[in-house]
Amino acid sequence: MFPAALIQIVIVLAIVGLVLWVLTQIPMDATIARIIRVVVIVAVCLWLISLLAGWLPYTRPLLR
Repeated sequence: MFPAALIQIVIVLAIVGLVLWVLTQIPMDATIARIIRVVVIVAVCLWLISLLAGWLPYTRPLLR
């Protein structure tokens, strides 16, 4: 099951990267784009940390 979890993480990171790339292609104010980019990156970092460390009660840590 460990390789499947790694594949899921890679897929999610690729989708987030694609969303961030699309965000740069949309004409909008630079400040709004920067805020959205920071929020997405922080959310993904917190998700990865919680997934790998098992912070949340419903997640099982991948690394022990």
